[in-house]
Amino acid sequence: MLLTYADVESAARQIAGFVHRTPVLTSRLVDARAGAQLFFKCENLQRAGAFKFRGACNALSRLSRDEAGRGVVTFSSGNHAQAIALAGQLLDIPRVIVMPADAPAAKRKATEDYGGEVVLYDRDREDREAIGRAIARDRGLVVIPPYDHPHIIAGQGTAARELFDEVGPLDFLFAPCGGGGLLSGSALAARQLSPMCQVIGVEPATGDDANRSFRTKTLQRVTNPQTVADGARTPSLGTLTFPIVMQLVADMATVDDSMLLQTMFYLWERLKVVIEPTGALGAAAALTGMPQISGKRVGVILSGGNVDVAEIGGWVALAFPRSTEGRSAIG
Repeated sequence: MLLTYADVESAARQIAGFVHRTPVLTSRLVDARAGAQLFFKCENLQRAGAFKFRGACNALSRLSRDEAGRGVVTFSSGNHAQAIALAGQLLDIPRVIVMPADAPAAKRKATEDYGGEVVLYDRDREDREAIGRAIARDRGLVVIPPYDHPHIIAGQGTAARELFDEVGPLDFLFAPCGGGGLLSGSALAARQLSPMCQVIGVEPATGDDANRSFRTKTLQRVTNPQTVADGARTPSLGTLTFPIVMQLVADMATVDDSMLLQTMFYLWERLKVVIEPTGALGAAAALTGMPQISGKRVGVILSGGNVDVAEIGGWVALAFPRSTEGRSAIG
Protein backbone atom coordinates (compact mmCIF):
# COMPACT_ATOMS: atom_id res chain seq x y z
CA MET A 1 0.00 0.00 0.00
CA LEU A 2 1.10 3.54 -0.68
CA LEU A 3 -0.39 4.88 2.55
CA THR A 4 0.10 3.99 6.21
CA TYR A 5 -1.27 5.14 9.52
CA ALA A 6 1.61 7.61 9.70
CA ASP A 7 -0.14 9.53 6.90
CA VAL A 8 -3.31 9.72 9.00
CA GLU A 9 -1.32 11.03 11.96
CA SER A 10 0.34 13.61 9.73
CA ALA A 11 -3.05 14.68 8.42
CA ALA A 12 -4.40 15.07 11.95
CA ARG A 13 -1.58 17.50 12.77
CA GLN A 14 -1.99 19.33 9.46
CA ILE A 15 -5.72 20.04 9.84
CA ALA A 16 -5.91 20.47 13.62
CA GLY A 17 -6.51 24.20 13.42
CA PHE A 18 -9.28 23.91 10.85
CA VAL A 19 -11.57 20.94 11.50
CA HIS A 20 -14.06 20.31 14.29
CA ARG A 21 -13.49 17.40 16.63
CA THR A 22 -16.97 16.04 16.16
CA PRO A 23 -18.95 14.49 19.03
CA VAL A 24 -19.65 10.80 19.60
CA LEU A 25 -23.28 10.08 20.49
CA THR A 26 -24.83 7.05 22.17
CA SER A 27 -28.40 5.97 22.85
CA ARG A 28 -29.68 3.24 25.15
CA LEU A 29 -32.76 2.83 22.94
CA VAL A 30 -30.66 2.35 19.82
CA ASP A 31 -28.37 -0.05 21.68
CA ALA A 32 -31.39 -2.11 22.74
CA ARG A 33 -32.60 -2.24 19.14
CA ALA A 34 -29.17 -3.33 17.87
CA GLY A 35 -28.37 -5.66 20.74
CA ALA A 36 -24.96 -4.00 20.87
CA GLN A 37 -23.22 -0.91 22.21
CA LEU A 38 -23.11 1.65 19.39
CA PHE A 39 -20.92 4.75 19.19
CA PHE A 40 -21.96 7.24 16.51
CA LYS A 41 -19.21 9.51 15.18
CA CYS A 42 -21.14 12.61 14.07
CA GLU A 43 -19.37 13.88 10.98
CA ASN A 44 -22.69 15.46 10.00
CA LEU A 45 -21.57 18.15 12.48
CA GLN A 46 -18.23 18.68 10.73
CA ARG A 47 -17.54 21.95 8.91
CA ALA A 48 -19.32 21.98 5.54
CA GLY A 49 -21.57 19.28 6.95
CA ALA A 50 -19.52 16.16 6.23
CA PHE A 51 -16.26 14.29 6.81
CA LYS A 52 -15.12 15.47 3.38
CA PHE A 53 -13.78 18.70 4.87
CA ARG A 54 -11.01 16.72 6.57
CA GLY A 55 -9.52 15.41 3.33
CA ALA A 56 -10.11 18.63 1.42
CA CYS A 57 -8.35 20.69 4.07
CA ASN A 58 -5.43 18.25 4.23
CA ALA A 59 -4.97 18.23 0.45
CA LEU A 60 -5.31 21.97 -0.15
CA SER A 61 -3.12 22.99 2.79
CA ARG A 62 -0.24 20.92 1.36
CA LEU A 63 -0.16 22.63 -2.04
CA SER A 64 2.95 24.56 -2.94
CA ARG A 65 2.72 28.34 -3.11
CA ASP A 66 2.69 28.16 -6.90
CA GLU A 67 -0.05 25.49 -6.98
CA ALA A 68 -2.18 27.36 -4.46
CA GLY A 69 -1.86 30.54 -6.46
CA ARG A 70 -3.06 28.83 -9.64
CA GLY A 71 -5.98 27.10 -7.92
CA VAL A 72 -7.65 23.71 -7.98
CA VAL A 73 -10.42 21.88 -9.77
CA THR A 74 -12.48 18.95 -8.50
CA PHE A 75 -15.60 16.98 -9.41
CA SER A 76 -18.30 16.06 -6.91
CA SER A 77 -22.04 15.60 -6.44
CA GLY A 78 -22.01 17.71 -3.32
CA ASN A 79 -20.13 17.09 -0.08
CA HIS A 80 -16.61 17.10 -1.52
CA ALA A 81 -17.65 20.10 -3.61
CA GLN A 82 -18.63 22.03 -0.49
CA ALA A 83 -15.52 20.88 1.36
CA ILE A 84 -13.16 22.06 -1.38
CA ALA A 85 -15.06 25.33 -1.70
CA LEU A 86 -14.82 26.04 2.04
CA ALA A 87 -11.21 24.88 2.43
CA GLY A 88 -10.24 27.03 -0.55
CA GLN A 89 -12.03 30.00 0.97
CA LEU A 90 -10.16 29.59 4.26
CA LEU A 91 -6.80 29.11 2.52
CA ASP A 92 -7.39 31.72 -0.20
CA ILE A 93 -7.09 29.21 -3.04
CA PRO A 94 -9.17 29.61 -6.22
CA ARG A 95 -11.36 26.55 -6.84
CA VAL A 96 -13.54 25.24 -9.65
CA ILE A 97 -16.04 22.49 -8.91
CA VAL A 98 -17.60 20.30 -11.61
CA MET A 99 -21.04 19.25 -10.33
CA PRO A 100 -23.85 17.22 -11.93
CA ALA A 101 -26.81 19.34 -12.98
CA ASP A 102 -29.07 17.14 -10.83
CA ALA A 103 -26.99 17.56 -7.66
CA PRO A 104 -29.07 18.42 -4.58
CA ALA A 105 -29.91 22.10 -4.75
CA ALA A 106 -28.83 22.71 -1.16
CA LYS A 107 -25.37 21.29 -1.86
CA ARG A 108 -24.91 23.34 -5.01
CA LYS A 109 -25.99 26.53 -3.23
CA ALA A 110 -23.64 25.88 -0.32
CA THR A 111 -20.77 25.30 -2.74
CA GLU A 112 -21.50 28.64 -4.41
CA ASP A 113 -21.95 30.38 -1.04
CA TYR A 114 -18.46 29.18 -0.05
CA GLY A 115 -17.13 30.91 -3.14
CA GLY A 116 -16.63 27.91 -5.41
CA GLU A 117 -16.98 28.38 -9.16
CA VAL A 118 -19.50 25.72 -10.19
CA VAL A 119 -19.42 24.11 -13.64
CA LEU A 120 -22.47 21.91 -14.32
CA TYR A 121 -22.53 18.75 -16.45
CA ASP A 122 -25.01 16.05 -17.48
CA ARG A 123 -24.07 12.90 -15.58
CA ASP A 124 -25.92 10.69 -18.10
CA ARG A 125 -24.00 12.02 -21.12
CA GLU A 126 -20.74 13.52 -19.89
CA ASP A 127 -17.68 12.35 -17.97
CA ARG A 128 -17.00 14.56 -14.96
CA GLU A 129 -13.36 13.55 -14.67
CA ALA A 130 -12.72 14.34 -18.32
CA ILE A 131 -14.35 17.74 -17.87
CA GLY A 132 -12.31 18.44 -14.76
CA ARG A 133 -9.03 17.45 -16.34
CA ALA A 134 -9.76 19.53 -19.43
CA ILE A 135 -10.40 22.57 -17.22
CA ALA A 136 -7.19 21.85 -15.31
CA ARG A 137 -5.21 21.66 -18.54
CA ASP A 138 -6.73 24.84 -20.01
CA ARG A 139 -6.42 26.93 -16.86
CA GLY A 140 -3.34 25.45 -15.21
CA LEU A 141 -5.24 24.15 -12.17
CA VAL A 142 -4.36 21.29 -9.83
CA VAL A 143 -6.82 18.37 -9.86
CA ILE A 144 -8.01 17.30 -6.38
CA PRO A 145 -10.22 14.21 -6.88
CA PRO A 146 -12.90 13.38 -4.31
CA TYR A 147 -11.42 10.15 -2.97
CA ASP A 148 -8.52 8.67 -4.96
CA HIS A 149 -5.81 10.94 -3.59
CA PRO A 150 -3.36 10.17 -0.75
CA HIS A 151 -3.97 13.38 1.20
CA ILE A 152 -7.73 12.98 0.83
CA ILE A 153 -7.65 9.40 2.15
CA ALA A 154 -5.34 10.30 5.05
CA GLY A 155 -7.52 13.26 5.99
CA GLN A 156 -10.68 11.16 6.02
CA GLY A 157 -8.98 8.67 8.31
CA THR A 158 -8.74 11.28 11.04
CA ALA A 159 -12.47 10.84 11.80
CA ALA A 160 -11.94 7.21 12.84
CA ARG A 161 -8.74 8.22 14.64
CA GLU A 162 -10.76 10.61 16.81
CA LEU A 163 -13.41 7.94 17.43
CA PHE A 164 -10.88 5.39 18.70
CA ASP A 165 -9.17 8.08 20.76
CA GLU A 166 -12.45 8.88 22.51
CA VAL A 167 -14.05 5.46 23.01
CA GLY A 168 -11.14 3.02 22.86
CA PRO A 169 -10.97 -0.28 20.96
CA LEU A 170 -14.00 -1.47 19.02
CA ASP A 171 -15.13 -4.85 17.73
CA PHE A 172 -16.69 -3.42 14.56
CA LEU A 173 -16.58 -0.15 12.64
CA PHE A 174 -19.20 0.62 9.98
CA ALA A 175 -18.40 3.28 7.37
CA PRO A 176 -20.30 4.43 4.26
CA CYS A 177 -18.55 3.70 0.98
CA GLY A 178 -18.71 5.62 -2.29
CA GLY A 179 -15.25 5.83 -3.81
CA GLY A 180 -13.68 4.39 -0.66
CA GLY A 181 -11.78 7.38 0.74
CA LEU A 182 -13.48 7.34 4.14
CA LEU A 183 -13.50 3.55 4.29
CA SER A 184 -9.81 3.30 3.40
CA GLY A 185 -8.76 5.98 5.86
CA SER A 186 -10.90 4.39 8.58
CA ALA A 187 -9.32 1.00 7.92
CA LEU A 188 -5.82 2.48 8.21
CA ALA A 189 -6.76 4.00 11.58
CA ALA A 190 -8.42 0.82 12.82
CA ARG A 191 -5.45 -1.40 12.01
CA GLN A 192 -3.20 0.78 14.14
CA LEU A 193 -5.51 1.79 17.00
CA SER A 194 -7.82 -1.21 17.32
CA PRO A 195 -6.21 -4.14 15.49
CA MET A 196 -9.01 -6.62 16.27
CA CYS A 197 -11.70 -4.29 14.92
CA GLN A 198 -13.55 -5.54 11.84
CA VAL A 199 -14.14 -2.66 9.43
CA ILE A 200 -17.32 -2.97 7.35
CA GLY A 201 -18.00 -0.82 4.29
CA VAL A 202 -21.61 -0.11 3.33
CA GLU A 203 -23.05 0.88 -0.05
CA PRO A 204 -26.54 1.44 -1.46
CA ALA A 205 -27.85 -1.75 -3.06
CA THR A 206 -28.09 -0.20 -6.52
CA GLY A 207 -24.50 1.09 -6.35
CA ASP A 208 -22.77 -2.09 -5.21
CA ASP A 209 -19.57 -1.83 -7.25
CA ALA A 210 -17.31 -1.93 -4.17
CA ASN A 211 -19.18 -4.93 -2.79
CA ARG A 212 -18.72 -6.77 -6.11
CA SER A 213 -15.09 -5.67 -6.28
CA PHE A 214 -14.48 -6.98 -2.77
CA ARG A 215 -16.00 -10.37 -3.53
CA THR A 216 -14.48 -10.88 -6.97
CA LYS A 217 -11.12 -9.29 -6.09
CA THR A 218 -11.41 -7.43 -9.39
CA LEU A 219 -12.27 -3.76 -9.70
CA GLN A 220 -15.92 -3.44 -10.74
CA ARG A 221 -17.86 -0.41 -11.98
CA VAL A 222 -21.41 0.93 -11.93
CA THR A 223 -22.96 3.63 -14.11
CA ASN A 224 -25.05 6.35 -12.44
CA PRO A 225 -26.87 4.16 -9.90
CA GLN A 226 -30.30 5.47 -8.95
CA THR A 227 -30.25 5.89 -5.18
CA VAL A 228 -31.12 8.49 -2.57
CA ALA A 229 -27.55 8.12 -1.29
CA ASP A 230 -26.19 10.72 -3.71
CA GLY A 231 -22.79 10.72 -2.03
CA ALA A 232 -22.32 7.05 -2.98
CA ARG A 233 -23.12 7.29 -6.70
CA THR A 234 -19.45 6.98 -7.61
CA PRO A 235 -18.53 4.69 -10.54
CA SER A 236 -15.94 2.58 -8.73
CA LEU A 237 -13.30 2.37 -6.06
CA GLY A 238 -10.04 4.11 -6.98
CA THR A 239 -6.59 2.83 -7.79
CA LEU A 240 -5.48 3.84 -4.29
CA THR A 241 -8.61 2.90 -2.34
CA PHE A 242 -9.23 -0.52 -3.94
CA PRO A 243 -6.04 -2.21 -2.63
CA ILE A 244 -6.53 -0.72 0.85
CA VAL A 245 -10.11 -2.02 0.95
CA MET A 246 -8.97 -5.45 -0.21
CA GLN A 247 -6.21 -5.67 2.40
CA LEU A 248 -7.78 -4.05 5.46
CA VAL A 249 -11.58 -4.18 5.22
CA ALA A 250 -13.24 -7.23 6.76
CA ASP A 251 -16.48 -7.18 4.76
CA MET A 252 -18.83 -5.14 2.60
CA ALA A 253 -22.60 -4.78 2.94
CA THR A 254 -25.41 -3.15 1.00
CA VAL A 255 -28.76 -1.67 2.02
CA ASP A 256 -31.74 -0.72 -0.13
CA ASP A 257 -33.05 2.84 -0.24
CA SER A 258 -36.20 2.15 1.75
CA MET A 259 -34.34 0.68 4.71
CA LEU A 260 -31.68 3.37 4.43
CA LEU A 261 -34.31 6.10 4.75
CA GLN A 262 -36.10 4.31 7.57
CA THR A 263 -32.81 4.21 9.45
CA MET A 264 -32.12 7.86 8.71
CA PHE A 265 -35.48 8.98 10.09
CA TYR A 266 -35.08 6.68 13.09
CA LEU A 267 -31.76 8.34 13.96
CA TRP A 268 -33.27 11.79 13.47
CA GLU A 269 -35.81 10.84 16.14
CA ARG A 270 -33.55 8.97 18.54
CA LEU A 271 -30.27 10.91 18.32
CA LYS A 272 -31.87 14.32 17.62
CA VAL A 273 -29.43 15.10 14.81
CA VAL A 274 -29.97 15.55 11.08
CA ILE A 275 -28.22 12.98 8.88
CA GLU A 276 -28.41 12.75 5.09
CA PRO A 277 -29.19 9.40 3.40
CA THR A 278 -25.57 8.64 2.52
CA GLY A 279 -24.58 9.46 6.07
CA ALA A 280 -26.89 6.75 7.41
CA LEU A 281 -25.48 3.88 5.32
CA GLY A 282 -23.30 2.46 8.08
CA ALA A 283 -26.07 2.73 10.66
CA ALA A 284 -28.56 1.01 8.34
CA ALA A 285 -26.30 -2.03 8.01
CA ALA A 286 -25.52 -2.13 11.72
CA LEU A 287 -29.20 -1.95 12.69
CA THR A 288 -30.51 -4.49 10.18
CA GLY A 289 -29.34 -8.00 9.56
CA MET A 290 -25.98 -8.02 11.35
CA PRO A 291 -26.36 -10.65 14.12
CA GLN A 292 -22.58 -10.91 14.50
CA ILE A 293 -22.48 -7.55 16.29
CA SER A 294 -24.67 -8.79 19.15
CA GLY A 295 -23.13 -7.84 22.48
CA LYS A 296 -20.20 -6.06 20.79
CA ARG A 297 -18.77 -2.55 20.84
CA VAL A 298 -19.59 -1.00 17.48
CA GLY A 299 -18.51 2.27 15.90
CA VAL A 300 -20.66 3.89 13.21
CA ILE A 301 -19.53 6.88 11.17
CA LEU A 302 -22.41 9.21 10.33
CA SER A 303 -20.66 10.71 7.37
CA GLY A 304 -22.76 13.76 6.50
CA GLY A 305 -25.81 15.86 7.23
CA ASN A 306 -26.38 18.03 4.17
CA VAL A 307 -30.10 17.58 3.63
CA ASP A 308 -32.15 19.31 0.93
CA VAL A 309 -35.46 19.87 2.74
CA ALA A 310 -37.34 19.82 -0.57
CA GLU A 311 -36.52 16.09 -0.81
CA ILE A 312 -37.94 15.07 2.56
CA GLY A 313 -41.51 14.49 1.39
CA GLY A 314 -40.36 12.11 -1.31
CA TRP A 315 -38.10 10.31 1.14
CA VAL A 316 -41.00 9.77 3.56
CA ALA A 317 -43.13 8.32 0.75
CA LEU A 318 -40.32 5.95 -0.28
CA ALA A 319 -39.53 4.87 3.27
CA PHE A 320 -43.13 4.38 4.41
CA PRO A 321 -45.22 3.75 1.30
CA ARG A 322 -48.33 2.39 3.02
CA SER A 323 -48.69 4.37 6.20
CA THR A 324 -47.12 7.06 8.32
CA GLU A 325 -48.21 5.28 11.50
CA GLY A 326 -45.81 2.95 13.24
CA ARG A 327 -43.52 4.07 10.51
CA SER A 328 -40.19 2.47 10.94
CA ALA A 329 -39.49 -1.20 10.51
CA ILE A 330 -36.59 -0.71 12.90
CA GLY A 331 -38.07 1.95 15.18
